Amino acid sequence: MASTLQQRLGQQGEDRALAYLQQQGLRLLERNFRCKLGELDLIMQHGAALVFVEVRQRASARYGGAAASVTPAKQRRLLRAAQYFLLRYAEPPPCRFDLLAIDGENLSWMQNVLEM
Repeated sequence: MASTLQQRLGQQGEDRALAYLQQQGLRLLERNFRCKLGELDLIMQHGAALVFVEVRQRASARYGGAAASVTPAKQRRLLRAAQYFLLRYAEPPPCRFDLLAIDGENLSWMQNVLEM
C-alpha cells in the first residue's frame, strides 16, 4: 500500500518537473527509460543538447532535502544508464545531467550536475 502511494507521489513529482522543464523550452524525448543498468526519469532535448534529468522529491528540505538524496551509487547508475541510452546514436549529441529537486512546494532546477 505504501509503495503505491510513493509511486503516485513520484509520478506527480515527475509530472510537475516535466511541466516546468517544458515551460523552460525543453522537449520531452523519453520518460522513465529503464535498462539493466539503471533508470533515467526524463530525457529531454534542450537546443542541441540531450539532457538526462533526475527528479527527486522530498516532503521538506530537512535532512539535506531532495538534492542530497542523490548518492554516489545513484550517480553511477545514472551515468551507466545514460551511456547505455547513448548506444542508439552513431554520433552522440552533447549531453548533460540535470537535477530537478522538489522539497515540499519548492522546485529547484540544477543544470549540469554530473560529468560523463
